[in-house]
Amino acid sequence: MAVRSAVEAAPPTPWSKNLAEPNIDATAFVHSFSHIIGDVEIGANVIIAPGTSVRADEGTPFYIGENTNLQDGVVMHGLEQGRVIGDNKKEYSVWVGKDTCITHMALIHGPCYVGNNCFIGFRSTVFNARIGDGCIVMMHALIQDVEIPPGKYVPSGAIITSQQQADRLPDVQSEDKEFAHHVVGINQSLRAGYLCAADTKCITTIRNESKSSSQSQNNGFSFAFERDNEVLGNKLGAETVEQLRYLLEQGFKIGTEHVDQRRFRTGSWASCSPIEARSIQDAIAALELCLVEHSGEYVRLFGIDKGRRRVLETIIQRPDGAATPSATTVGFKAPATGYGSNGGSHSNVSSTYGNAGASYSNGNGSGRINSETVEQIRSLLSSGYRIGTEHVDERRFRTGSWQSCQPIESTSANDVISALEDCMVNHQGDYVRLIGIDPKAKRRILETIIQRPGGAVAPSSNGASKSFAAPAVSAPATSYSSSYSSSSKSSSYSSSSSRLSPEVIDHLRQLTAGGYKISAEHVDERRFRTGSWQTCGQIQANSERDAAAALEGFLSEYQGEYVRLIGIDPKAKRRILELIIQRP
Repeated sequence: MAVRSAVEAAPPTPWSKNLAEPNIDATAFVHSFSHIIGDVEIGANVIIAPGTSVRADEGTPFYIGENTNLQDGVVMHGLEQGRVIGDNKKEYSVWVGKDTCITHMALIHGPCYVGNNCFIGFRSTVFNARIGDGCIVMMHALIQDVEIPPGKYVPSGAIITSQQQADRLPDVQSEDKEFAHHVVGINQSLRAGYLCAADTKCITTIRNESKSSSQSQNNGFSFAFERDNEVLGNKLGAETVEQLRYLLEQGFKIGTEHVDQRRFRTGSWASCSPIEARSIQDAIAALELCLVEHSGEYVRLFGIDKGRRRVLETIIQRPDGAATPSATTVGFKAPATGYGSNGGSHSNVSSTYGNAGASYSNGNGSGRINSETVEQIRSLLSSGYRIGTEHVDERRFRTGSWQSCQPIESTSANDVISALEDCMVNHQGDYVRLIGIDPKAKRRILETIIQRPGGAVAPSSNGASKSFAAPAVSAPATSYSSSYSSSSKSSSYSSSSSRLSPEVIDHLRQLTAGGYKISAEHVDERRFRTGSWQTCGQIQANSERDAAAALEGFLSEYQGEYVRLIGIDPKAKRRILELIIQRP
């Protein structure tokens, strides 16, 4: 039951004599150290953490949808003037949809609308704005006086105060969605735990089991919620059980896979027996059977949505047989404790759920491919593109005489990574590049050098490509590989240019040939971590020579700073390329 001591009616004011009280669903949890004041409707399974202030005493009413969580220190308030239209077509000062996370110290100030399945990061502020469904706002961001379209990603430290900025935001990636789903699941576990702690019968059961079972203390805290008549298994930790419960409640199917230590490095997972579970008890039993049958191996759990896509892929057992309910969840951009992105891109931060420091923890590759390249591969495959690889020795590199490695027919990220590493091993001492191919248009949409002579990993030309927000520039498949030999103009320019690498010149060539707009941005070292880039200005160029000259002017003007090249699709009004070309 909800704790009611933190709930108060709205006070009488010059603008309102309505002494409305909060309406809180019985399944919600409101901590006694939080404050809920006035006409606030709180839906099912909501958790309101300590130190939260939801104050509908000026702007009113407020709505907080089911399964949403307001974490420690969140402040929610509204101006007396200004309203938004909720999903039920009624007027609200603040509307927050379902399955949404408002994280620590965030400020939501009405008039404001936050849609379903959103994530608002630590200390971010949303005021007089509308945030569409499925948006992810990272840490220390400001969103004001704009409408963020559904499914957009706002990087840490971003200041979005014009609609043009909002329209240019990149799309949320599938890994971001999994991260947000995970945070919702974690908070549902916390809600259940807090409710159990307030229930004498439930907490007594757990205390008795803790005293009678030293094994449960040593092997991962196995317990039962008598309130739900659910007896949890001894081999599964509490977090894994909560993940199972969350997946079933959300309508996902349950899948499991296993792999031995030798095949783990190549990602050659095999399926366990299918789990056709209709209840949490059936799912637990089937999962424990998989753990027992494959003792001494890695075992992972995942959900499958209606589109047959995986969500919340988590390693739950390692070769020593120990259950690891909080093992690395594949694809998280940031840990659940939330240490944001770097420089405005979707940076790959090592997860805190075990195996910290690994670039990818699901067995993808032997470490020859860095996390940024893995991210590019996943983005390409998820968008329906195919992957190819090419190599060239140092002598032929200057003439662009690339040769293909073995064709990659698979659409599995693990298989692609393995094939890519094989190419790198077979051609040590050569340049190797990754190719993204649009199978419908039969053209290349990305070419990135991932290895240089000596076997050194080189994710990009003159510094790593900062993000992969969208597929890179579309260019005919034949034009790129022959560019160094067929274009004397380009060759003469690249040889006279001392500041731009051949790959940057090649990107400029593709952008100008494709009719895309070109601009650049700069940022100093201090602001680089918050992604507070500033524009250098749009480049009005009709040729790669003019574009390169303007770009070199920016490099000279902003020496000692980061500078990145931007490619813009003028029809779709979105960025198609972001490439750092200078570092301090």
